[in-house]
Amino acid sequence: MPVTHLLHEIRQMGYPGSANLLVRYISQGRVEAGHATFSPRKATGLLLADPARLRDGQRVLRDQLAAACPEMASLSALVNDFTRLLSPSPGNAEALTGWIARARDADLPFLQSFATGLERDRAAADAALTLPYSNGRTEGVNNKIKLIKRQTYGRAGYRLLRHRILLN
Repeated sequence: MPVTHLLHEIRQMGYPGSANLLVRYISQGRVEAGHATFSPRKATGLLLADPARLRDGQRVLRDQLAAACPEMASLSALVNDFTRLLSPSPGNAEALTGWIARARDADLPFLQSFATGLERDRAAADAALTLPYSNGRTEGVNNKIKLIKRQTYGRAGYRLLRHRILLN
């Protein structure tokens, strides 16, 4: 139904607003849904969270999301299985092989792309999932140095940058 026709009908019912206000109301999706929209960020948070740590309301939302779309249920299960692999253990290399096979069977192209990347660098993935070592602290220091460098970009020379890094 064109907006002008809708505007004419609701003006007959007593709507005092403008056409612009009506268009904004419709474009926000409030006509179809009588509730706030479900943001992608919130959906991602629910899918990535450990189900045991969710509150009852969050668990219900997660179940509704999975029920509304079978791909979401599959994605949720695969993401949870992969997060279990992130705790290093000797058996994770074999478990990763099974996870990659399940990810390939799922009809989720972006997840298949991720699985392909894992297979491409399988030695590094196996080391990350089985060995107790981590380069997280080194990456943290690199991140901090890059932050300091960005803060002084174009305003400070090498000597000041060096002093700021050494003092932090």
